[in-house]
Amino acid sequence: MKLSNKHKAILCIICSAFFFALMNVFVRLSGDLPSIQKSFFRNFVAFFFALIMIIRSREGFRINRDNLGWFIGRSTFGTLGILCNFYAVDHLLISDASILNKLSPFFAIIFSFFLLKEKTTKVQAAAVAIAFAGAVLVVKPGFAVSGALLPSLIGVCGGLCAGMAYTMVRVLGQKGERGPMIVIFFSAFSCIVTLPFLIFDYHPMSGVQIIMLICAGLAAAGGQFTITAAYTHAPAREVSVYDYTQIIFAAALGFIFFSQIPDILSVIGYCIIAGVAIAMFIYNNRRAADKYIFSYRQKDHK
Repeated sequence: MKLSNKHKAILCIICSAFFFALMNVFVRLSGDLPSIQKSFFRNFVAFFFALIMIIRSREGFRINRDNLGWFIGRSTFGTLGILCNFYAVDHLLISDASILNKLSPFFAIIFSFFLLKEKTTKVQAAAVAIAFAGAVLVVKPGFAVSGALLPSLIGVCGGLCAGMAYTMVRVLGQKGERGPMIVIFFSAFSCIVTLPFLIFDYHPMSGVQIIMLICAGLAAAGGQFTITAAYTHAPAREVSVYDYTQIIFAAALGFIFFSQIPDILSVIGYCIIAGVAIAMFIYNNRRAADKYIFSYRQKDHK
């Protein structure tokens, strides 16, 4: 059975959620290193991963010069999003940083409305809001913690920047740019921006830490490619809600690697997120079927 673009996008974004959850595990296992150093290695590995894919494709390093501004914008906001997220992870509870990062799909829908003029139905907007509420139940952010205001605001900025970056990924996809070129441009841009800071504040790493960061980079590359594919195949309003499955993957991996057991509120949150994802899948399928039937009847009358 041939998958539609929407179904491909859903599959890609769920795979992306798993890869990014796995990346967070490896980043945590890499120990006490500066967040900017972790960010550099994350993108350094992703760069070579993308480079190999482009060389194997034999399609070259072509981009449309008219799209250069979108490439730079996507890379700028993507880099800011990573740095803000890593800063939040280093200065907040992991749960707080996670929920702030999960604001990105919500921001992506908002930016898609303004940049791409993509309309959002009330049902789709409500689904994203409910999924966000479920994520809040899972992570239970503690914003009342003393000294957390600035890192929390930076975490929100990270979600906003990531949302803008993903919207620009869709713009580039609509303009015919290839996923590997979007990834390699972003990875190279991010490495160049963070390299000076790494040189002046490099912390020596053990062999285990290097291996963990390489694994984090590979997982990040997998997540980057699949999320790029997701947003080039379908609008943010139709697939962004599935990005919340990362909370479920994170909980499962947290149990496997760190013996973390979720409480009842977290379980309720999982049910809400999974329920919304299923409901959205059914809703989008019915909506697409109704449009097809309506279009078919219109042609019949002609």
